[in-house]
Amino acid sequence: MNPIRCLIVDDEPFGREVLENFARQISFLEVVDVCEDSFQALEVMKLHPVDLLLSDIKMPKINGLEFVRSLTSPPVIIFVSAHDQYAINSFDLGVADYLLKPVSFERFLRAINKATVLIDNHKQLSTTKSKENVSHFFIRTNNKLNKILYKDVLYIESTGNYIKIFTPDTPLVSYNKMKIIEQMLPSDQFIRIHNSYIISINAIKAVDGFTVELFNGVSLPLAKARKDALYAALHIKER
Repeated sequence: MNPIRCLIVDDEPFGREVLENFARQISFLEVVDVCEDSFQALEVMKLHPVDLLLSDIKMPKINGLEFVRSLTSPPVIIFVSAHDQYAINSFDLGVADYLLKPVSFERFLRAINKATVLIDNHKQLSTTKSKENVSHFFIRTNNKLNKILYKDVLYIESTGNYIKIFTPDTPLVSYNKMKIIEQMLPSDQFIRIHNSYIISINAIKAVDGFTVELFNGVSLPLAKARKDALYAALHIKER
């Protein structure tokens, strides 16, 4: 595994010490720097690539939430805080995890494993976008990267923090975000028909009102707001 470059931000010396100690116990983590506020962190990120940001939230000058919102291309985020009232707002930012202080090493490691999946997918997305005529993508399931051919994907379902990829074989389950998977798929072959579903255009058998029928016999809901986009993709003109 390539090293994951992480940056630690916490205004409390003990908090920085704990996170740095935990991070250095994980062989694939490379601590780029340890900062005491968001302004220091921003300067570091201008000079060094960062894959993972481990940040406190309640800090002077600018808090962790405001700092992440200010980033145009944020890395994967794990928030570490002594306060649980920020959790909902933090997950709205798409963070990998939210740790409450004091943090045990076991809980820290679980958060790092979640973040690793998202980092893998971000890198895969970047690689896919840089190549033409790509016929596949990789997704982490069961602690390994699985190669999936676009032509084999029938549809993808989102269930909470996980996605399920349906192919003619056994469905593959991955800790992932629907938005990232949607970006990894070619838009001329796949379309999102609902907050919970992305389907292969070639797998569509029929559209009946707000239901999409697939050739494998599965019927999926079509969101009203996505109907026009689906009809355009299928070159359907309503009379």
